[in-house]
Amino acid sequence: MEEHRLGVGSEFVKQYKVTRLVYVETFDDPESAITREKRLKKWNRDWKIQLIEQDDLDWQDRSHLVG
Repeated sequence: MEEHRLGVGSEFVKQYKVTRLVYVETFDDPESAITREKRLKKWNRDWKIQLIEQDDLDWQDRSHLVG
């Protein structure tokens, strides 16, 4: 998470200045998490925005919920 805040770690982070974690889901096993992540990556942008905003209209940083 710290690398994201500093703008390092991946080209995507550098290019789009991704510095906040605005959506979090927890899973009991890594396989389920990976499956969900792959599914979400296929969603269009509007669906992703709706998913975020159903719980957080202000797009607050939720990185404190991780780790």
